[in-house]
Amino acid sequence: MKKICVLAFALVLAGALVGHAADNMKAFPPAEKGMMRYVLQLPEQKVESASKVELIVGKSVMVDKNRYFFGGKITKQTIKGWGFTRYIVNELGPMAGSLMAANPNTPKTKRFITLGGEPYLIRYNSRLPVVIYVPEGVEVRYRIWSAGETKPLEKG
Repeated sequence: MKKICVLAFALVLAGALVGHAADNMKAFPPAEKGMMRYVLQLPEQKVESASKVELIVGKSVMVDKNRYFFGGKITKQTIKGWGFTRYIVNELGPMAGSLMAANPNTPKTKRFITLGGEPYLIRYNSRLPVVIYVPEGVEVRYRIWSAGETKPLEKG
């Protein structure tokens, strides 16, 4: 009997968590025409304050061996009435790159070219989805950064 009660409680709790995530998505409007909405639901961690999420926005393009990047930026917007944050990239481009002479006979390769500038890091929070809107044809990737152990610094 105890096992059945525990199983029933676990199922109710799982349903409540899924329902809670769906309720949170009500705050985020669907993507406008010409835009796409990406949603990232992060897994729970023991110490979330020790992690950050890097949002990586870009596009796969045929290029030579030079280094390339796209112009554009990620803007942060608070949704009125909810207090949730959404991230928006209104425009991707133009693409720029280094000017090293590439061998014209070398075939171009498809590479993921990202926004230029510093990495865009946000707070890790598994309780809310990370929602980012980008133009159609643009991809969103992410990377999780975690802090290591703290070590004492030697006097010197």
